[in-house]
Amino acid sequence: MPAQTETLGVDGISPLKAQEEAGHYEAGFRVGLLSLLAALVGALAGIIAWVLYNLIGLFTNIAFYHQVSFRFHSPRDTQLGLWVILIPVIGGVIVGIMARYGSSKIRGHGIPEAMEAVLINRSRIEPKVAILKPLSAAIAIGTGGPFGAEGPIIQTGGAVGSLIGQILHMTAAERKVLLACGAAAGMAATFSTPIAGVILAIELLLFEFKSRSFIPLVIASTIATSVHFQLMGPGPMFKVGALEFGLPHALPAYLALGGLCGIAAIGFSKTLYWVEDQFEKLPVNDMWWPAIGALGLGIIGYFVPRVLGVGYDTISDILNTKMLLGALLAVMVFKSAALVISLGSGTSGGLLAPMFMASAAMGSAFAMIVDKIWPAAKLAPGAFALVAMGAVFGAASRAAFAFIIFAFEITRDYNSVLPLMLVTVIADAIAVRYAKNSIMTEKLARRGLRIHTDYEPDIFQQVTVGETMSKEFDVVRVEMRVAELAERIAKRDPAVTHHQGVFITDANGRLAGIITRSDIMHALEKDQAGQMSVLEAGSANPVATYPNEVLYDAVAKMLRADVGRLPVCSWEEPERPVGYLGRSQILAARQRRLEEEYVRERGWMGGRRPA
Repeated sequence: MPAQTETLGVDGISPLKAQEEAGHYEAGFRVGLLSLLAALVGALAGIIAWVLYNLIGLFTNIAFYHQVSFRFHSPRDTQLGLWVILIPVIGGVIVGIMARYGSSKIRGHGIPEAMEAVLINRSRIEPKVAILKPLSAAIAIGTGGPFGAEGPIIQTGGAVGSLIGQILHMTAAERKVLLACGAAAGMAATFSTPIAGVILAIELLLFEFKSRSFIPLVIASTIATSVHFQLMGPGPMFKVGALEFGLPHALPAYLALGGLCGIAAIGFSKTLYWVEDQFEKLPVNDMWWPAIGALGLGIIGYFVPRVLGVGYDTISDILNTKMLLGALLAVMVFKSAALVISLGSGTSGGLLAPMFMASAAMGSAFAMIVDKIWPAAKLAPGAFALVAMGAVFGAASRAAFAFIIFAFEITRDYNSVLPLMLVTVIADAIAVRYAKNSIMTEKLARRGLRIHTDYEPDIFQQVTVGETMSKEFDVVRVEMRVAELAERIAKRDPAVTHHQGVFITDANGRLAGIITRSDIMHALEKDQAGQMSVLEAGSANPVATYPNEVLYDAVAKMLRADVGRLPVCSWEEPERPVGYLGRSQILAARQRRLEEEYVRERGWMGGRRPA
C-alpha cells in the first residue's frame, strides 16, 4: 500500500493526517525562525544606515571643509572655489579602483543588483559586497556625488540578510525572504518609512504575498525604524510642514501633473541608460569611467552647488516652499544632468534621493507656473512637490504602491493620499504604456534576464484537485497479466484506454499500484511470454493526491516523485481511488485562467460576440 494510504494508527489518526499536521508544525517553526532572523537583520540594517550616514558626513567634511567631523553638512556651502571640480574626480578614481579590484557589484544604485541576486544567484550575495558597497557609496557621496544613501543601504541590508541565510541551513526561498528583509529594513532605516519599506520589498524583490515573507518583512522593517529612532531621532528624514492639497478645485492640475510625471519617469530611465551606452563606447578602461563622470559632476556643481551631495536639506527646502522658481528650475535640470552623468559612469550611489529632489523641484515649479498663469488656481507648491516626488519614482520603478505609501509616511497627512494615488497611477500608466522596462529592470533586461513585475496569484494555489481531476479512470486487478492488458489496450477496450496510466487494485478495490503504457512496453520486451503481472511491471505504492488538496501541492508531489500522473484517493477512505490527475487535467486549470483573462463574453447590450 502507498505510504499515504495506510489504515488508522493506534491513536486513531491516519499517517496522512499526521504527516499534514507535522508539515504545518514545520512550516510554523520555519516562519518563527525567519522572524527571529529578520529581527537581527533589521537591527543590523538600522546600524548600517546610521554608520553610512555618519561616514558620508565624515567624508564630506574632510573633502569640502578640511575637518574631521561626523556632523552632516551639505557640500553646497563650501568655499573651495575651483577645487570643487576636482574633489568628485578623486572620489571617482577611488570608486573605480574599488570596483575593478574589489567587486563590480558595487557599481550602480544597488536595487537592480539585489534583484539580480534573487533571479539568477539563488539570493546569494558575496560577503565583500556588504563591506565595499556602503564604503564606496560613502566615498562617492562624500566627495560630492549627487546620490542618496538609500540604494547602497538597501543593497547592503540585502547582502546582510543573504549572508545570514548562507551561514545557516536554509532554502533558496527562505534566503530570498531574508535578503528582502534586509532591503526593506534598509529603506525603513534610511527614511523612517517602515510600511513603504515592506511594500517596496514585495514589489521589487519578492513578487509574493505570503505569511512566510510578510511577517519577517514587517518585523525587520519595524526593528530597523526603531533603531533609526534611537540613533538618528524620531520622525522622517524630511521635515515637512502642513500642506494644503487643494482638493477638489486642484484636481485638473493634478491630472496634468500625472501626465508630466509619467513623461519625466520615462525620460529619467531612457536618459540614464543612454548615458551608460555612451560610456561603454569610450576607448578607456571602465575603471576610469567614474572619474570621467565625476568631472562632469564637478563642473555642474561649481555653477550649481545644490546638486552636490545627498541633498536632503534641499528636498526639505522644496517641500516647505523655501525656493524661488528660478532655483527650482535650476535644480530640476542640473540635478538630473548630474545624476545621469555620474550614475551612468558606473559609480556607486543611490537613485532615490536625487530623483526625489529633481521631481520635487519639477512639481513645485509646475504649481508656481500655473499660479502665475492662472492666479485663481492657488496651488500649493509644497503639495505638488510631494506628489511629484512619489509619482515620478513610483512610475519609473514600477513600484507605484510603495511610493504612494512612502510620500504619505513622510507627511503623516491623510489628505495627501488622494492626490498621491491619482497622480502616481496616471504616471505609472504612461510609463507602462510607453516603456517596456522600468529603471530598475532595464539593466537586467539588457543582460538577458526577464523580470515578471506583476503580482498575480498562482492558479494552482486556487484550484483543488477535485475541481480538475478526471472522474473516469482505468482499473485492473493485481493478478492480471501484462499480455492481457496489452491486448485489451490494442483492441481499444474503453475500460482501459481513458488515460496513459491504469490503476491496479486488490480484490477489495484498494489501490495497490499503477502501470503506464511505457511500463507495459518495457515489460513485454523483457517477458516475451507476457506472464509478468501488472503489479510486477508497474509501480507499487504510488504517490497519491486527494480531492481537497490544491493543485500546487499535487504538482509538487509529481515533481518530487518524477511521475506524470497521480491517483486521486478519497480523503475518508485513503486507499480507494476516486479520480485521475494527469498533465492534461493540470493544464486544464491553466486553460481556465487563460479563458478568464482573454475570452470576452457577450454583454447585456447584445450585438456580435467580441473576439
